[in-house]
Parts: sequence; C-alpha cells; structure tokens
Amino acid sequence: MWGVVVFVMVLSVAAEFQSSAGLGVNWGEMASHKLPPETVIQMLKDNGITKVKLFDTDSSTLRALAGTGIEVMVAIPNVDLAAINDYQNARKWVTYNLTRYLYPGGVDIKYVAVGNEPFLAAYDGMNLNTTFPALCNIRKSLIDAGIGDIVKVTVPFNADVYGSPIENPVPSAGRFQPEIADLMTDISRYLYKHNSPFLVNIYPFLSLYYNREFPVDFAFFDGTENPVFDAKTKINYTNVLDANFDTLISALKRIGLGKMDVMIGEIGWPTDGDINANVLLAKRFYQGLFKQLAVDQGTPLRPNKYIETYLFGLIDENKKSIAPGNFERHWGIFTYDGQPKFQMDISGEGLNTTLIGAKEVKYLRNMWCVLNPKVKYQIENQGVNKLGDNIKYACQTSDCTALGYGSSCHGIDVEGNASYAFNMYFQVHNQAEKSCDFDGLAIVTFKNASREACKFIVQVDSLSSSVQPSIVHLLILSLIFLVIHPSLCDVFLYR
Repeated sequence: MWGVVVFVMVLSVAAEFQSSAGLGVNWGEMASHKLPPETVIQMLKDNGITKVKLFDTDSSTLRALAGTGIEVMVAIPNVDLAAINDYQNARKWVTYNLTRYLYPGGVDIKYVAVGNEPFLAAYDGMNLNTTFPALCNIRKSLIDAGIGDIVKVTVPFNADVYGSPIENPVPSAGRFQPEIADLMTDISRYLYKHNSPFLVNIYPFLSLYYNREFPVDFAFFDGTENPVFDAKTKINYTNVLDANFDTLISALKRIGLGKMDVMIGEIGWPTDGDINANVLLAKRFYQGLFKQLAVDQGTPLRPNKYIETYLFGLIDENKKSIAPGNFERHWGIFTYDGQPKFQMDISGEGLNTTLIGAKEVKYLRNMWCVLNPKVKYQIENQGVNKLGDNIKYACQTSDCTALGYGSSCHGIDVEGNASYAFNMYFQVHNQAEKSCDFDGLAIVTFKNASREACKFIVQVDSLSSSVQPSIVHLLILSLIFLVIHPSLCDVFLYR
C-alpha cells in the first residue's frame, strides 16, 4: 500500500521556524497565466522559503533568482535525456544553463535533477537506456567546468521503482523492481560514490486515489486503528509515508547502501479534482507532515534523522496534463494567483500561522462570461446538444476539472456547468470579446457568478504583470548569443 508515487516540493522555513529548516517547494510553471518570477520570489521570501526545485532551466526564472540566496535545484526534462547522451551536448547544456548563472551574487544552484521520474511505467521503458548515460555526462561536464564540488547531480524517482505492495508486503521486504533492479543498483551506487542523494517522490494521496479500499487514516499522521506490522523488524507502521520511505531504505540496504542520503523530492496533497482532494484533507495532511518534520523524527528505519523535503507544489497549474486525474492541476498550497488556500503551520510547532500571498497581483477586468439567461428556454426545448458541444469545446482549452465528481463545482445545475465552462474559456483567452459567444449562448456580466464553494475566477493579467523585454534588449541578447555560441542551433536547443 506504500508502493505509490511520491511528490515532494521543498519548502524552506524562515529563521523563526528553524525546526523545519529542511522544507522546500516545487515551483512548476505549467500555467496559461503565470505570475511574474519576481512576484513569486517575493512570496518565497515573505514565507521564509529558501529552497526551490524547478522542472527546467527557464532563463527568466533563473535570472530572477540571482542574488536572492535561495537554493535551487534545476532539472533536465526527460525529452532532453537522449540528446545529453552525447557528451558535447552535455557540456553545452552545462555552459548555457548553469555556468552563466554561477557568478558571485548569481544563482545558488545546488543540484541538477537529471530527468523526472524517468522509469515511470507510463513511459513504457523509453528512458531506460538514456537516463544513466545522461547522468554520467552531466556530472563529468560539471567537473570539467570546475563546478563539480558546487553542483551535485541526482535523479527524481517515483516510488514505483521499488515495487508495489504485492512485491513488498512490508517495508523490510523492500527491493527494486526486478526488471530495473540492475539499472537502479548501478545508478544508486554511482550517486552514493559521488556524494549525491537519492531523490524520491512519495504521494500518500495516490494510495487513496488508486485504491478506494485503502484505509483513509493510513494516508495521514494522526494514528490508525489498523497499523501495518512488520514481523521482521517488529515495527508497527501507522502512516504510508513512513512505510513507503522505509521500503526504499530496505531496498538500498539490499545493495549495500543502507546509509545513503535520501531526500523527498515531492510530497503534498491536492485540494480539488477528486472526492478526496479538498482543503480539509490537505490541511490535515500538512499539519501532520510538518509536525513530523519539525522534530526531525525521521522514520522507524531512519530514526531521529533530518530528511530534506520538497513540498509539491507551490502554485496551481492549469496546463498540467490531467491524464493521471483532474487533481493534477490543484497541487499548489497557493491558488493560481498566489493566494494561500488555507492556514498552514509550516513550523510544525502548533502555531496559528498563515502563508503570505502574492502582493500587487494584477488581474483582468472584473468580468465573467456566463450562459445567457434569455436562451435558457430555447436550450431546454431544442438546444441540448448545441449546449453540450459548446461546453465540451470550452473545456478543451481551459480548465474544467472543478466540475468533476467530488470536486468543488460538482453538483451545480446545467446552467451553472455551462457558465463555469464558458467563464474558464473566457479568462484563459484574456477576456477577448469573441471568446464569450458560443453560438450566441453566452453573455458577459459584471456580476461575480461564483456559487458558494464554486469560484468563478478572474484571471491574472500576465501581460501587464510581466516585464516585457524591449526590441533593443532582444537585439543585444542575440548579439551576445552569437558571440558565445557560433552555432545558433546550440542556443535554441537549450534555451
């Protein structure tokens, strides 16, 4: 039951929260309307967050992080692993994405994450032959660039690399999946040899999502009536995080790496998109997690051990794939516009603290797109198919995940469903006049159309919130690129 996906974002706490100094946060940017990097960084500072894990090397984000003192983990997406198997490409990647930011007062880059859960079953083995060579090439490139002692390499793994409950019925039975056991052994030993951590993503929520018979209390930290007893170690496990983590520790012990440093790369709880994804359960999960991390409690096989942990995620992302589930767009501890979803005591000390939201956020106009009440009778009598087609169209390029079963907008009437879908499309398309038509079914209103728990948003004004580079700046940058990179192909490959 603990062989599940792990998602963790590292959230570092301010000076007054020294007991939780190992917390960091995953900063994903798969959103249609992003907050400016400078706004997000101010959020991090205001909340004492001093560590972030990124999923790429976006230049605007890294430039904004320069001089902040925030520790950064950058990443190489899976789609680039094959190219990095060529050492010369690896050297170019390091030059373009790392060394140019590592100047005095620049970006404090601590880790390079090579890939992201590359051995996930959904990838059907496509990264099995490219991950380890890419890892080796990046590390060698770091050494050749003279930054091998400053920047470490790692690979974020999903918890499924060490099996399911069928193979590992108790944590002491932990071992790497047979079909990748040799490869996982080689990678783990390589990381250990070079003083790099094993990075694992653990998602207690997914245990509950994929198995509706899963004991709910076992996903949290406040006790369960049915603990899992490991007869070999004589340990009672009362939560899935401890059991999952110790399954990995047992797998590492089997290959002689029982003392290897392990970090949690992603962990959290979504707040919408599923019957178990809501604010109440998210708050319950985080309260228990923070309390356990605050006292460096560790796990039964790693007692009294500091575990560096990254929460997942920072801000909701409305462009994430929903193939795993509608909840994928609701992992943030902040809403799409950088506002706290609920009160969180990240110190783990029982304080009534509230996260500080983004400041001076610019929004589009207070306008909403809703179903035109004048066509309601027409729809009821002859336009049901027409309405359904337009709702489907609206949701294809926006985010209607809140309408799903058990979600915050589930259960509103047909008129509400249509209005919600139309408005999400309207907002994603920057409230353009033509984006609120839908064959004459929709109309713009200046009255907030929200319905209790179902919020009809007004989107962030990304254009006016962002600092737009001038043509002169772009020309200067282009000249610099030509001097540094004689081949523009190198620039565009790794931009």
